[in-house]
Amino acid sequence: MTGQGGLTILSGTASGPVVAMDEGLSFWGGVDAATGMVIDVHHPRHGVSLAGAVVLMPTSRGSCSGSGVLLELAMAGRAPAALVFAEPEDTLTLGAIVAAEMFGRVIPVLRLPAEAFAAVAAAGTASITPEAIEIEGWRIPVALLPADALALEARDRVMLDGAEGPALQQAMRILCAMARQQGATALTDVTRAHIDGCIYAGPANLVFAETMEQLDARVRVPTTMNAISVDRQNWQIQGVPPEFGGPAARLADSYVRMGCRPTFTCAPYLLDDPPSSGEPIGWSESNAVIFANSVLGARTAKHPDFLDLCIALTGRAPLAGAFLDEHRRARRIIDVKLPGGAGPEAWPLIGYLAGHVAPDRVPLLRGLAGARPTPDDLRALCAAFGTTSAAPMLHVEGVTPEAGTMIDASADHVAITCAQLAEGWARLNQGPEAVNLVAIGSPHASLAECRALADGLAGRRRKPDVAVIVTAGRQVIAAAEADGMLARLRAAGVDVIPDLCWCSISRPVFPVGAKTVITTSGKYAHYGPGLSGCAVRLGTLDDCIEAALTGRVPPRRPSWLS
Repeated sequence: MTGQGGLTILSGTASGPVVAMDEGLSFWGGVDAATGMVIDVHHPRHGVSLAGAVVLMPTSRGSCSGSGVLLELAMAGRAPAALVFAEPEDTLTLGAIVAAEMFGRVIPVLRLPAEAFAAVAAAGTASITPEAIEIEGWRIPVALLPADALALEARDRVMLDGAEGPALQQAMRILCAMARQQGATALTDVTRAHIDGCIYAGPANLVFAETMEQLDARVRVPTTMNAISVDRQNWQIQGVPPEFGGPAARLADSYVRMGCRPTFTCAPYLLDDPPSSGEPIGWSESNAVIFANSVLGARTAKHPDFLDLCIALTGRAPLAGAFLDEHRRARRIIDVKLPGGAGPEAWPLIGYLAGHVAPDRVPLLRGLAGARPTPDDLRALCAAFGTTSAAPMLHVEGVTPEAGTMIDASADHVAITCAQLAEGWARLNQGPEAVNLVAIGSPHASLAECRALADGLAGRRRKPDVAVIVTAGRQVIAAAEADGMLARLRAAGVDVIPDLCWCSISRPVFPVGAKTVITTSGKYAHYGPGLSGCAVRLGTLDDCIEAALTGRVPPRRPSWLS
């Protein structure tokens, strides 16, 4: 039997057992880069090995760093045999493009129509050739993407032909491959870039960066850097093992030598010069992308790691995704039934649930404007949304710039009820009453968040066997030091750490004896269990303060949910 044909995004030959997923997966925080095992405790396929498997999912979700995890798996021989998607997908596809383009490690990537995808998902094994994907009794032909859909300008061709050096040639080859699979017909200028690939997922990230540096790569647009995997100045005295700290620091140094600004923050919108409405930018890091599009009104696709450097080197990005009006339109309207008196902890919860009900499309959230969300509320919303949705943005009616104008005529309606809010809170607040670690700053804490924690502690010192750690950008830490707030936090026993963030922190900076963590971050409540091996609970700021002072806080709902 021959089925309806699919598309070959990256051609190759592979075979293996089928691992099918109904729900997208973030490889960063969701897959062990050393083994290929699914470590996302909230995912239905938790504990399943993807190494050597033909992996099917509708599309990926979550972190832009998934491309780095896939490259690491490919270099270690633990990658999936092939990736098969039902919808457009960028992050893992880019990782596969880099693995093949720069290192000769081919992971076929295909996109199948619904009937064919369902048939392969139900199969036990699958074999892939450049012409077809075969399962028992069914041969599904696949066709290559058209090579001539992308129209390059003369300046693009100069770079692609190698006239401006091998680094720009390599960057343009990767950009063009990504643009074609996205269906882009052109590239577009960007005014600035933000690098997410400076997080150390493993040796492959370092090999990529140093290879590009050796090709004399230099960025040509202002480029900021994401949080890295060590406190760059203090990792050695913190006891970080040299076999991890050394390469992680080298990775950061390589990007700095290529001309990137050592901002080391996952919240670049907190810097002095955030993007303006309508500004075309080339950002990576999921929460930063979603905040830039949704709150600032800037325009950027959700660029995977490695593509971020290619954009910074060339000043060009595929004209696709959220650069275009058609991909910024809300295709699902979510009515949120928010109880009165809801506190700041409502926003990560709403973002998390909104991602679940809009995993593959831009939503419009209604019913929230009356709560008057602060910029920090919106940051928490965007970050949590990015863990459960593949969409590059969302709209909040009455708050975000385009909410009233960017609604697709075919948009459907769903609701998030009070009961669903309570259920979601219970899901993210599970764990022991005894708490060893309070985690603040995912994404990096703002000055207002630092002030709220200092005010809540009110001069009281944490319990000796409970660690309280805030991760924040260097600029925020400097401002906190200037107004005396940093001294207040340190007097209370709070460690404020620059450069790294909760999604890149490792032991022993992450306390070795910690078993239960409480956090105000919906993002870290989701990723934390898989990354740390600990129970991680979402709590209110008052819960976190109680845990810091007493070492205990029972799993409970906020008062507005009771």
